[in-house]
Amino acid sequence: MRHILHCDMNCFYASVEMQRHPELRNKPLAVCGSQEERHGIVLTANYLAKPYGVKTGMVIWQARQRCPTLEILPPDMGEYIRFSCMAREIYEDYTDQIEPFGLDESWLDVTGSVGLFGDPMTIAREISDRIKFELGITASIGVSDNKITAKLGSDYKKPDAITRIERDNYKEIVYPLPVEDLLYVGPATSKKLRSIGIYTIGRLAESPVDVLVRRLGKMGAILHSFANGWDTSPVQRSDHIPNIKSVGNSATTPRDLTTEEDVKLMLYLLAESVCARMRELASRCTVVELYVRDTELCSIVRQRKLPAPSCSSQELTEVGMSLFQRNYRWERPIRSIGLRGAGLVEAEGTAQMSLYADEQRRDKWERIDAAVDRLRQRYGYMSIRRAIVDSDPLLGHINVKDHTIHPVSYFGG
Repeated sequence: MRHILHCDMNCFYASVEMQRHPELRNKPLAVCGSQEERHGIVLTANYLAKPYGVKTGMVIWQARQRCPTLEILPPDMGEYIRFSCMAREIYEDYTDQIEPFGLDESWLDVTGSVGLFGDPMTIAREISDRIKFELGITASIGVSDNKITAKLGSDYKKPDAITRIERDNYKEIVYPLPVEDLLYVGPATSKKLRSIGIYTIGRLAESPVDVLVRRLGKMGAILHSFANGWDTSPVQRSDHIPNIKSVGNSATTPRDLTTEEDVKLMLYLLAESVCARMRELASRCTVVELYVRDTELCSIVRQRKLPAPSCSSQELTEVGMSLFQRNYRWERPIRSIGLRGAGLVEAEGTAQMSLYADEQRRDKWERIDAAVDRLRQRYGYMSIRRAIVDSDPLLGHINVKDHTIHPVSYFGG
């Protein structure tokens, strides 16, 4: 039998700020993004703010309406990363199988540690006490025999709690929980499940698999397994290098995009970021995906398969622009935009020699991009830029490379 812990540091950003600012500990507090850069939403709120209805994702003016005495602080990601690293050092005293799920959450496989440190509940209590004593913040910990149920345990009771959910008490604790509490059941999936009368995890667990597959596709079978507590996915070791299948980047722009020139400028910035990361991974993409969200928060996602694998920022920009022109009708200005290179393959061995102009052009642009990488690495990101970037100082100042995201699917392994 495996022994899995899921550690979730409570209201992480807000807890770190209360540790740094003791005078705010007894006041409603929220850590919020920058209103000037149009990221003015609540990133996290402490437990004194939550009874007022302040929650993650709420815009600042709404949060202030609900809680006029709300203290608002800007995020300090460097400090949050430092606390996350210190928590990881605590985890590493008990196991080398640690899989992060964001800065504030991690799964730990302590199966091989019980002989040294005692049963899983003892280990969980030690970790909880150490986080409280050494970091000055609290954590909720779920104890189970798999990752999905361990996360249900850490969410079950907050703050500063330890919940064990195993076969002997699984149905008693888990079955009455709303289906939204299950990992990977988001608003859209929840709506589909509720439309067929599934409101609780227990009802999901007892539903026929074929019905769920007809309604949700293969995800229906996966969620049925999760609802029954059947999850065999391993907790990855500290030195595990995941198989990255896509690289993407997106940005909420400092002002609305209102023309195709604005869009092209942003696509160049995003494509350079995505392609630089692909070269770091010695990869090329076979699919380009475009994401656009307008000022009413309506989104579209479109993709196209490339004729040959590429890590050329020029080619990704051109394909992204073509997808945009074909699919966006300019009913409203654009608030955010993203570009992704998917279907990654190894760069070595994927390029075939050709006399065709398109192949030669792609090779030329990839060599130019590689030269730009070397110059920026030596002299800084702003040392060399495309001329189009200087056409709009507000948009052009963004260094999107520093905000590159490298998503890895939970099911990718």
